This record gives sequence, C-alpha cells and structure tokens, in this order.
Amino acid sequence: MLHHESRGAGQDLVMVHGWGMHSGVWSDWADLLAARFRVHLVDLPGHGLSDYTVGPYLDDWSAAVAEVVPAGAWWLGWSLGGLVTLNLARLSPQTVRGLLLVAATPRFVTAQGWTCAVDGAVFDQFAGQLQQAIERTLVRFLSLQVRGTDESGSLLRYLRSALKDRPYPRGAALAGGLRLLQNSDLRDLLPEVDKPICWVFGERDTLVPATVRTRVPGFHTVVEGAGHAPFLSHPQPCTDRVIGWLAQVTGACRHAAG
Repeated sequence: MLHHESRGAGQDLVMVHGWGMHSGVWSDWADLLAARFRVHLVDLPGHGLSDYTVGPYLDDWSAAVAEVVPAGAWWLGWSLGGLVTLNLARLSPQTVRGLLLVAATPRFVTAQGWTCAVDGAVFDQFAGQLQQAIERTLVRFLSLQVRGTDESGSLLRYLRSALKDRPYPRGAALAGGLRLLQNSDLRDLLPEVDKPICWVFGERDTLVPATVRTRVPGFHTVVEGAGHAPFLSHPQPCTDRVIGWLAQVTGACRHAAG
C-alpha cells in the first residue's frame, strides 16, 4: 500500500506528484488548497515513503494510487502524476469526479503529428544516466523543470532540498516511471473521458510546451512566467485559477442537478 496523508476539510482532492519527487513537494500549495478541500497526498510507487511493489504498467500505478484515497474525489496530477490521473479516468471512472492536470500531457514524447513534446532522445539519456548516478540524474531533471522561469535558481534549490526530505526514489521505480513517460500515449483516450478537465500549463515549460493546450479538450489556462512547476513558482495564481474553475464547474453541476 502506498504512503498517503490527508489534511483540510471539504470536498476530496487527491494530489499526485511527478517523476522523481514525492508528495512533500506539494507542501505549501497543499496548505493553500486545504483551506477549501480535504487534500489527500500520495507518494507514487517507489517514491518517497512508498514501497515499489506494483507492476510495470500505467494501469498498475493508477490502481495503486486509487486504492488509498476516497472514491469520487477531484484528482490533481502533475507531470507523470497527470498521466496516472488521466489514465484513472479510463480505468476507474467512478473513482474520479474531475481532473486537474498541471504541466501534464497525454504524450510526453514527440511523434508524427505530435510536435508539442520532448524528443525521445532526452528520456533515453536520462535512462542511461540512471544506471550510473541516480542523484545526478534527478538533479539534472529538476534543472529542466525550472529552466527559463522566474527565479529559477531559488526554485532549483527548493526542489533539491525537498527531494532530500524523504528517501530517494528506488532505482527500479525511477526506471519504471521513466518508461511510462517514454511510452504512454493517452491521446485516443481523451474523447472518451466524460469528466470535467482543467489543464494548467507553464508559459515557459520546456518539458510540456503550453502549445499542448491546442490539442486537448477541456478548460486550459497558462501561467505566465512559469515553467514545469507553476504551483511552486506561482502558487497564488495557480490556486486562484484552480479554485475559480472548480467553482464554475461545481456551480454548473448544481444548476444542472436542480
């Protein structure tokens, strides 16, 4: 079973972090959201305080996270956590009330007709480096997440410090998560998702270009000056946009129900 913790009161909101990190990265933003929601923070398989006992497939990771949180929650996924979250809407739709996808995409690697992504060679390099030096590879990945953003140096220091708050991810979990980023393609799934979706992009994100918004359904918002972790560099704008969208969606749902 995965490590998880909860805080706040209100509607359930599950937060799923990205590759190489742990749920502690949500700390400050989770505190802001916990003023309005019952926030559930989960360490992905083999990350942070979670053991790596799941299978190698995206379905395995999604099911493992769903097992430890309430059904019918809003789900907020960042980066790899966005893939896990989006996939869950297909795997177990009754588990998901709606999706908030931060710096996420249905496909991380470029393909024919899909240029709003990263060249596959980037992830190939990470995979090769993982076999030699896990810590160095993680730091390099964190550097990519803050590249080009406002105050990138302070953000990188924060991420490096946060990474050390819990045990480093298991090597097998990092390799498995990297394969999910390399190989997952959920583009065909999108038309089948019958749930409200909000996409939050960073204007300067080098891993998930903001141009993805032109290729995916749902509500889109771009945080100016932000990179791959807009909730860290611009927490208040992210909070305002997430809460504003949820207020519109839940209001519309109440109106329809009436």
